[in-house]
Amino acid sequence: MATSGRREVARRILRLTDGIEESHEVHEPIFDIKDTPIESLENAVNPLVPFLPDIRKHAVTAKKACKNPPPDGLTFDESASIRLYSMEWVPHDKCLYVVLNDTLRSEDGEKVKPWFLYLKLFRTALERLPKQHLTVYRGVKKNLHEKYNK
Repeated sequence: MATSGRREVARRILRLTDGIEESHEVHEPIFDIKDTPIESLENAVNPLVPFLPDIRKHAVTAKKACKNPPPDGLTFDESASIRLYSMEWVPHDKCLYVVLNDTLRSEDGEKVKPWFLYLKLFRTALERLPKQHLTVYRGVKKNLHEKYNK
């Protein structure tokens, strides 16, 4: 049981520290989704099945967990797209957010194309969320001081 608990803590730390080792260089966008249509979540995840075999099942789970209608003014599919991104499952390396983040970091535009429908729905949802003005802190067990300019 203790080993299971340690694995859970390690997994949560990994999720919070994801991206620490990546470059802080600014890159030009490698894709443009402005002309991509907004689809239902079910349609948006279909192109992802080859590398996320259980994504349809997880999309259904995400929709079941959302209130209908969502209280934040989003559509049901928009709300579920955000929930799907934040969900975790086993194996961890097949979670949507892990695979999507790795794909976006690859800088290979061809690898991103199957994600266009999902990205359009997800980005639209994020843009439509009510605006919040807050300060968010993120703890990292590493000295990142040298990576930032004064």
